[in-house]
Amino acid sequence: MASSSSLRPPLISSRSLSSPSLPSFFFHPSRSRSRSLLFPKPLLCLSFPSSPSPSPSSSSSSSLRTHRVSTAPVEQAPAPEFGFGDEIARLGALRSQLRGARSLDEKLRVLDADSRVGDFFGNGNGGVLGELEALEVYLLKCLVAAGQGHVLGSELDWGGGGGGGIGGIVDDGVGGLGIGEMELLRKLLKILGEIEQFYDCIGGIIGYQIMALELLSPLKAQTLQSRTSEFVELHVPSGLNLMEDAEYASQAALWGIEGLPELGEIYPLGGAGDRLGLVDPVTGECLPAALLPYCGRTLLEGLIRDLQAREFLYFKIYGRQTITPVAIMTSSVKNNHEHVTALCERLNWFGRGRQNFEFFEQPLVPVVAAKDGKWLISRSLFPVCKPGGHGAVWKLAYDKGIFQWFHRYGRKGATVRQVSNVVAATDLTLLALAGLGLRHNKKLGFASCERNVGATEGINVLVEKQNLEGQWAYGITCIEYTEFEKYGIIDTAVSLGSLQADFPANTNILYVDLRAAEKVGSSQNTKCLPGMVLNLKKRVSYVDHLGFECSLTFPCDSAAGGRLECTMQNIADNFLNAVNSRCNKGIESELDTFIVYNKRRRVTSSAKRKWKPEDRSLHQAVIILPPSNSPPPDPRRLPFDVMRNAYDLLMSCNIELPKIKDNSSYFHSGPPFLIFLHPALGPLWEITRQKFFGGFISEGSELQVEVAEFLWRDVKLDGSLIILAENIMGSTMVNDNGESALLYGTRCGRCKLQGVKVTNKGIDWSSPNNVYWKHDVKRFETLKIILHGNAEFEAKDVVLQGNHQFEVPDGYRMCVSQDSAGFSVKVDPIADELMESGSWFWKYNVNGTHINLNGRVIATFMHRGRRLLSPP
Repeated sequence: MASSSSLRPPLISSRSLSSPSLPSFFFHPSRSRSRSLLFPKPLLCLSFPSSPSPSPSSSSSSSLRTHRVSTAPVEQAPAPEFGFGDEIARLGALRSQLRGARSLDEKLRVLDADSRVGDFFGNGNGGVLGELEALEVYLLKCLVAAGQGHVLGSELDWGGGGGGGIGGIVDDGVGGLGIGEMELLRKLLKILGEIEQFYDCIGGIIGYQIMALELLSPLKAQTLQSRTSEFVELHVPSGLNLMEDAEYASQAALWGIEGLPELGEIYPLGGAGDRLGLVDPVTGECLPAALLPYCGRTLLEGLIRDLQAREFLYFKIYGRQTITPVAIMTSSVKNNHEHVTALCERLNWFGRGRQNFEFFEQPLVPVVAAKDGKWLISRSLFPVCKPGGHGAVWKLAYDKGIFQWFHRYGRKGATVRQVSNVVAATDLTLLALAGLGLRHNKKLGFASCERNVGATEGINVLVEKQNLEGQWAYGITCIEYTEFEKYGIIDTAVSLGSLQADFPANTNILYVDLRAAEKVGSSQNTKCLPGMVLNLKKRVSYVDHLGFECSLTFPCDSAAGGRLECTMQNIADNFLNAVNSRCNKGIESELDTFIVYNKRRRVTSSAKRKWKPEDRSLHQAVIILPPSNSPPPDPRRLPFDVMRNAYDLLMSCNIELPKIKDNSSYFHSGPPFLIFLHPALGPLWEITRQKFFGGFISEGSELQVEVAEFLWRDVKLDGSLIILAENIMGSTMVNDNGESALLYGTRCGRCKLQGVKVTNKGIDWSSPNNVYWKHDVKRFETLKIILHGNAEFEAKDVVLQGNHQFEVPDGYRMCVSQDSAGFSVKVDPIADELMESGSWFWKYNVNGTHINLNGRVIATFMHRGRRLLSPP
């Protein structure tokens, strides 16, 4: 358990014990007053008939809405004619025998004794089997023993009794296999080998099938009830609200900055991303979500930009460079691994060095039919496979040595975020989450926010359990939306007429203690595969061996199917804290798990699915343009939450902006403006507010700022203004490995705008080719400032009207001022003594819980034709 709250500031303030420290939008005031001291209310109480339900304590009794439900899964019960119980029993016995075998030969003898294996392969060892290694034969026999002989097909001569090729491919004389079949067989063996290895904790291929059948079985309820007898209540968890407790939120963020050298970063990028529908416009190849071009760059580049902004902030405060090691989980689906690594190589590892990245590839798992657990196939030897969920990250990280890699870098914790969430690093969210986790030695933390009723996203809950021995356990965890029905959770609003759900949203933004996660990942049981589910609510699509998206052909196109998925956030189920008696208040600050809250658009805004014309909502959606031979949908969509965050930020800088309307107002029109600010301008808004102040941005304007050393004072923008620096946060040098290495703070580009009025025609808002979420737009006119190397640009008290491009070469400073002809431009070389630091820079100082900026100007003096930093 985490150290006592008496030794540190609590995660919740004292007032939250009577009114939970949650965003005000979670609760209607009249309801929050009736809640108990600890819990807003026990929103769900689960009990099993086999044990008497304990009486609720006086602090959570009569005024609280409680109902008891069965935890039996009720989703899509399979046809009764399939004998799930018999099949589970048969496979369970086989798994026990295989576990008892001491060698591969013994395991093969166990499998040979199985009737299904004997019927399929016969008694011969010739044919295809005769061409394979013993381990490969073992994998194929496990497949057949698991009831999946149809995957291999009946056309081939597997055991030496005769047979032919598949699909008319000519036999090349190798066990009846043609060249095409041999290639497919090798791919199948690779998939089977990965399943056998990854799921070794539950019995490999056989164990995978048992787990799938158990989750499909209508008898699961009885099995679950016979295994456990617990009293369970689910509550809305209390935690730090970053919007309400500003001082403590700032302190938490400072802890996060200070602790950056102890943090790693984990990106689970192996998902299929089928809902996004991203394809290569040239080849038609399906692409992974990490390559979606969002706001001018791929989603993966966006994650690294956010990370580098935090590292730049650390440098500006402490004067030292730190490079965070990044572990990326990929998969083979849609050539995910190859595409992601190729992107990193093409961008020179983002100036971070190859040694600061570690990749580990999650296995693909078969999709099973709901009615009988049969593996779906597109053709013989080609099962339909998908990644097995991001929960694979913990066991796989242990198996592949990722935790040890982090330890060698001296890392204690890690932040985890998904590539589709483009706003997770906004302002305080990530830094405060990591800061609290590190400071208070927590094992797991969630970043959460409000959730709408009916949203296809999970919820965070505070779980309260009592077992048969009378011991209580508490912890903050997650329940996926696909499991609501299973647990009898009714997705209700906080008040009549509200769209806000009772429980907060799970966003999959996590802080994790690496030692604690490693312990879970190393456990040789189901604990290392947290939150195991079989989701039957998604339409099954797949990519064939040529890379094209296809429909199912087995058992039938409309068959419901799913695959075993584990969820990374449910590692929290391993971190419940046990106590001897029921707790009535203050338990959250004592738990190994914690939660922080922020406004939704500063926590999550996912680009997860392709927008369809019939959609009434743009939630989690982006427009993907179809091939040119199809009529394009209206592409004029924008990253709503990115724009709203920019609005909130700049309005707090005393900059006037047009008000953003409801999302539905922009279904058939462009946004009121486009504003894209590099995260290194903060990333904390407290810092950005000191770089921007005053002026206005008119409706229809565009602002893009890609430079960290920047000053905006009373600028009036009516049109398009784009500022691009090569050295946004520093310059690159070639390291000992011949790689480009980014050095923060050296030879940065710099830009000052004071009392400037920018007027031009800007974006052609009527262009049908504008794609706002990609920042791909047609412009009539723009003011573009390009800074090469350590170039500097300064404009003061000047009107810049029309189409202009100011391009400043490396090593020079350009000043633009008003004159009688309009404006004048002066370009001077930067003094040699100022090449590294620049003629001015922002000095960051920590003052209590806040960061203050001072613009430091380095004056130069002329002496005998030379510039000096001080007078002679």
